[in-house]
Amino acid sequence: MKHHNREAKFLGGKRSRFKELISLLSIVSEFIHGFRKLHFVNPCITFFGSARFKEDNLYYKQARAFAKLIAKKGFTVMTGGGPGVMEAANRGAKDVSGKSIGCNIELPKEQQPNPYLDFNITMEHFYVRKVLLLKYSYAFVVFPGGFGTMDELFETLTLLQTNKISDFPVVLFGKDYWSKLLEQTEVMEALGTISKKDLDLFLVTDSVTEGMDYINTKLESKFGAPIKVKVSKSRWWYGEKRNL
Repeated sequence: MKHHNREAKFLGGKRSRFKELISLLSIVSEFIHGFRKLHFVNPCITFFGSARFKEDNLYYKQARAFAKLIAKKGFTVMTGGGPGVMEAANRGAKDVSGKSIGCNIELPKEQQPNPYLDFNITMEHFYVRKVLLLKYSYAFVVFPGGFGTMDELFETLTLLQTNKISDFPVVLFGKDYWSKLLEQTEVMEALGTISKKDLDLFLVTDSVTEGMDYINTKLESKFGAPIKVKVSKSRWWYGEKRNL
């Protein structure tokens, strides 16, 4: 709660130069901590989705199954580290002895890390957390969720649309759930607020195998087949050590 109040004060408007400097140093420190912790992870695929689904929910079960396929391909499954879809994805990775990490967030109603993580880092700032979830990922799987999921989805699509990141596959899982959103994107295209090619930035599916095939095809086109991405070596003189 203390950190939440500090964040609320920072976002609450202009303050003294000294207080703004202290906040800036805190944000930079959090970025450095995240970069050091995640520098040595294997290529990640990030799952977004609701924290509210229980293990008997269909989307929980499908996220778990999807993550199994991801982990079997050698990718690290990355999530926000909490319950619901995040837990399901991390759990799916551990079902097949895959790598599983979480990037959690401090909230007034504390979100505990789920028990299926090889390691977890907790962020104070949402925007730092989102950068880390994006920076170390080679694809994104988005399950039904609330405001936070929509925020993560549209930030990812905006970065793809503006070529801040390129050729990274996005899979939206659950055709019924996303149907109204797809209708809205058609309205947006008709009004010219997005272009027709922007609708090719993602795949909507109800099939974990179709989603996995789409990710494979996109990444093999970008990195080659089999997918080879260089993993950094730790440097003892930087005080570094591997997490995974």
